Amino acid sequence: MKVLVLGADGYLGWPTCMYFSKRGHDVVGVDNYFRRSAAMELDCEPLIAVPNLAQRAKTWREMTDKDIHIHIGDITDYPFLKSIFKDCRPDVVIHYAEQPSAPYSMMDHDKAAFTVRNNLISTLNVAYAVQEVVPECHIVKLGTMGEYGTPEIDIEEGFIEIEHKGRKDRFLFPRQASSLYHTTKIQDTDMLWFYIRTWGIRATDLMQGPVYGISTEGADLNPSLMPHFSYDEIFGTVLNRFVVQAIAGHPLTIYGKGDQIRGYLNIKDTLACVYLSAMNPADPGELRIFNQVTETFSVNELAEKVKRVGDRLGYAVEVRNYENPRVEKEEHYYNPTYTGLLELGLKAHYLTDEVLVEMFRVVERHKSNIHDHKIFRGIKWQQESRKVQVEAQVG
Repeated sequence: MKVLVLGADGYLGWPTCMYFSKRGHDVVGVDNYFRRSAAMELDCEPLIAVPNLAQRAKTWREMTDKDIHIHIGDITDYPFLKSIFKDCRPDVVIHYAEQPSAPYSMMDHDKAAFTVRNNLISTLNVAYAVQEVVPECHIVKLGTMGEYGTPEIDIEEGFIEIEHKGRKDRFLFPRQASSLYHTTKIQDTDMLWFYIRTWGIRATDLMQGPVYGISTEGADLNPSLMPHFSYDEIFGTVLNRFVVQAIAGHPLTIYGKGDQIRGYLNIKDTLACVYLSAMNPADPGELRIFNQVTETFSVNELAEKVKRVGDRLGYAVEVRNYENPRVEKEEHYYNPTYTGLLELGLKAHYLTDEVLVEMFRVVERHKSNIHDHKIFRGIKWQQESRKVQVEAQVG
């Protein structure tokens, strides 16, 4: 297939390029380096410095004799994106090209406005480019389990049947996000669903939980092919951060009581899920939604796993509860359905002690790159003055 990967420089984007290329597909990667520039601006660069996309594509060719074609540009610029579609004429477009951080979206007005513009315009442009250039192209978009929130009912896989006053209909599952970032992802899904109903295009929306891990097929070939592994509060995911914190001697940062439950998956499973979705496309006029997780854990359970393995490896891992800077339920029901990808053939990598040991060993080799000040900054969902007002109203 001809595969277009948008957001090709990201934690998931570059490994996805390699994953499809290794399996014989013609891959084109596009990125505007937002993640790199934002990390420099906020002083939260990843643990391991990696070359730019052109250099990584060159290394990939030297090691595999396969090409990944790179374009640098912003897909919110519609003429640029349309020109890529005309040149590439993809069979599938994998859309990662969004501002990916909930904390970033909550830092201030400018970052909130950027998140809204970037995420919604990018998805709008993808829908239009598909419709105008290659209507048969399958869109695979990365959504998030955070769209659903934490409802007091089982979370279905994308859609739910509702009976009301003796009549039934099928709707997108009700969603209530806990950050502006997650809210834009809800709007992405709604936008795609509108254009699918209107134009008959097709898409798979992958409601992904937090991803962990650093080892992928390509990364194991050469260190310069490793993904962006962030350990900071802004771009780092929770388990990745906990492993780095354990090695650095920083207390594991549990927000609030730590009973928040989410669905997680290994980065290797992310790549497999995206590949399975691309190889088994949705039908024209279909929005297919998969809940892309393999296991559920509370934050406390993750911390216990990291402490157990870290202590065994000689680290005196401390666990600490911090005041929760986010506005979220800390005790809640959480039971998502996630059978669709398993039925397509996903062979999950579960979070074993061996997997954690492997993560510890990789991070240990780069321990000198850890900077303690990047780990925790206490980015708050509410400004202090507003927090006092809300607490007064509740009290």
